[in-house]
Amino acid sequence: MGSEDEVRLAVPARPEFLGLARVTAAGLASRLGFTYDEVEDLRLAIDEICFGITGSKGMDGILELDFALGTDGLTVRGYGNFPAPGPVRLSELSEVILNALVDEHSVDDGADGPRFYLYKRRRAPEREENAAPGDGP
Repeated sequence: MGSEDEVRLAVPARPEFLGLARVTAAGLASRLGFTYDEVEDLRLAIDEICFGITGSKGMDGILELDFALGTDGLTVRGYGNFPAPGPVRLSELSEVILNALVDEHSVDDGADGPRFYLYKRRRAPEREENAAPGDGP
């Protein structure tokens, strides 16, 4: 994958389809070399923010997600195309969870419906404690 690759996903805005967004995020993060923990963080963040947009029962309409693959991380932008969008606000707990899981995030109502942004940076692999400088791959 190149540094400018993008993947787009559109799913019904119902809980039973949001798993596709989690799986897509996890698969792309794995391809970018994210650690297992980073992949899990991103998967949980996608779940948290999608449910923040659609609610636990879902919405009529479509949730679109754009995944932009960068050299240092993954950017996800989501757009809710709902016939009757209402104001979107994440709970205080959701904000705490997202702050712990991703480097940047935002949610707003948008002129055409709710939208969100997530950014998860890939951390540099840690060196083994016993490795001498210059050792390794």
